[in-house]
Amino acid sequence: MSERDVLLEINKLRKYFPIKGQSIFKKRYVQAVESVSFSIYRGETFGLVGESGCGKTTLGRTIIRLYEPTSGRIVYDGTPIYDSEQKIAVDMLPFRRKMQIIFQDPSASLDPRMTVGEIVGEALDIHKLCPGKQERRDRINQLLDEVGLNTEHANRFPHEFSGGQQQRIGIARALAVDPEFIVCDEPISALDVSIQSQVVNMLEDLQTENHLTYLFIAHDISVVRHISNRIGVMYLGQMVELAESYELCSHPIHPYTKTLLSAVPLPDPVKSRARQRILLEGDIPSPVDPPSGCRFHTRCPYATEKCRAEQPVLKEYGPGHFAACHLLEQG
Repeated sequence: MSERDVLLEINKLRKYFPIKGQSIFKKRYVQAVESVSFSIYRGETFGLVGESGCGKTTLGRTIIRLYEPTSGRIVYDGTPIYDSEQKIAVDMLPFRRKMQIIFQDPSASLDPRMTVGEIVGEALDIHKLCPGKQERRDRINQLLDEVGLNTEHANRFPHEFSGGQQQRIGIARALAVDPEFIVCDEPISALDVSIQSQVVNMLEDLQTENHLTYLFIAHDISVVRHISNRIGVMYLGQMVELAESYELCSHPIHPYTKTLLSAVPLPDPVKSRARQRILLEGDIPSPVDPPSGCRFHTRCPYATEKCRAEQPVLKEYGPGHFAACHLLEQG
């Protein structure tokens, strides 16, 4: 794709959280996101996968500056919205119309004291998009219809809906300001399996109808493989592999990605029995005190002394296929 197709560019983005109650002489931080760089093209779905606690959600929220970055650079549609070196941190209110988020837990993200109409219409009021009451009401009804809800639902409260319906309300709220880019933060993980496919199909339809660009975050790589154009794999706050969806799932080159894919269930029982499951020993290290060198070396069966001493750099090993691994450098 050409340079003009890049909608969002992330460069060496970091997000650290200070630990409370520590000594003023030695400050410690949770290194949730560490020097992540990638781009998202206009109109695509960029999938982000990894184990729980690897920094996926933090990265998504930092990109749209719900969390203020510690350092790095974020460029949206050619405009820097954050740059630690140039000391740029623009007012985000105009960009809130362009960048929205769908939260993981719909029941926790909806105000129980507000009706559905008030929840969906709040963004319309903040951005002054519908000055007239009838225009506002019509827009709310239109949004509810787009996500498969009835107009009479506007007068009900969130607790009166199922989990899938609550997530539809959250999606309607994100669509209210007619955004270009939406962070989908594990939008189906809190839903029943029978509802997940409905929500995923609805997101795909809405993307086509509204010309949306998604950052789709999930820990289930099989779902991400279905919806995404490209996939990035994160481990302990860092990007370890990035490629086109089919390429990454068919020809993974990083040991961690191979481990994730080996855990995906296969519908064919013969192939499932023949496949060797890769099991990792130990737990994910603490992001407060991450390992030196490659952060994956404490669990990698192929780790060498170089892996323990030097941090690998994300390099291109095929057309559009990037990975950070010293073993690949050796050929």
